[in-house]
Amino acid sequence: MSNAPWERLSRRKFLEASGAGLVTSRLAVPTVRAQGPGEPSGRKIRYALVGLGRLAIGQLMPAFASCKHSTLAAFVSGDRDKALKYAAEYGVDPKNIYNYDNYDTIRDNPEVDVIYIVLPNFMHAEYTIRGAQAGKHILCEKPMANTPDDCREMIATCRKANRKLMIGYRLHYEPYTQRLIELAQGGVGQLKVVDASAAFNIGDPNQWRLRRKEAGGGSLMDIGIYALQAARYLTGEEPSEVNAMEYSTAGDPRFKEVEETINFQLRFPSGVLANCVSSYGVSYNRFRAIGDEGWAELEPASAYHGLHLRVSREKSVDEPELPAIDQFAAEMDHFSECILNDTEPKTPGDEGLRDLVAMMAIYEAAKAQKTVTLAA
Repeated sequence: MSNAPWERLSRRKFLEASGAGLVTSRLAVPTVRAQGPGEPSGRKIRYALVGLGRLAIGQLMPAFASCKHSTLAAFVSGDRDKALKYAAEYGVDPKNIYNYDNYDTIRDNPEVDVIYIVLPNFMHAEYTIRGAQAGKHILCEKPMANTPDDCREMIATCRKANRKLMIGYRLHYEPYTQRLIELAQGGVGQLKVVDASAAFNIGDPNQWRLRRKEAGGGSLMDIGIYALQAARYLTGEEPSEVNAMEYSTAGDPRFKEVEETINFQLRFPSGVLANCVSSYGVSYNRFRAIGDEGWAELEPASAYHGLHLRVSREKSVDEPELPAIDQFAAEMDHFSECILNDTEPKTPGDEGLRDLVAMMAIYEAAKAQKTVTLAA
């Protein structure tokens, strides 16, 4: 799901709608295979966006203009007038507008290949499962779900339906992140420490992100997943041990149900230690990989635009400039190529599950004030 001020969603009718329907170590921008025999020339994979909040409107819809292999074909929304407005703007046929009551009938629409779930966290599992059962491939925003068990059910359903499942970790397809990974895994000597902070000052105390039942937790489930992801993809490993502490400002109405700030430490099998911060109380966003021959950092690290890379080696600091891309277009095109080529996404459901397992361990460590060991 969205995780920062620039990503914030406005879901005016999601409660009504819900009630009605109830890393790899080396990441590269994918290349396109040659056209296969009998395949339609220039075929694009057709997407339905489920949920027309700020992320869908401000980022996903415009991103299709930069896509080579993906096109916008349908909407699922609890607000038909809103859907009709954007259908007219983006050339979506009104017959391809669905609501949360008739969502399952999308199975009868051959003009939809992929359902992109852009809903509040607690709705991810239901609409992924129903979408796969309707015969569509699924791209789901992060976090994948609110519990590991939900993630496992989503994975199992997609496998049973023989549908692909990808989680929307857009940074995996972004050039600055890819370069930082390369530097962390050899470009700064032997990696010793990862420092990853992801935070923003959240606003409206009545929004769904601050309700535990709907969000699954506080800042960790939202913006904190970026810091956790960074520690995992910069090391190329899975954490073996976790420690954590939480803090929420007393009397702040935003944090009656969920944590404001959580600091967590991860130990990796190679010996790398990661210190990570997630917060809804300050604005801060930096990932740094520190090796025995230098360091490399992104600040900001997870914005849609304007990422800034700095690399320090041999007492000099360089600031490489890389091509700017539309991160969402790259993400969607990767999934489209996986469908066209029948290959596995770089960020499949298993990747989302690993994050949920780690986050549950972080919460456990903070609550119990002890080190939690993760299964190998």
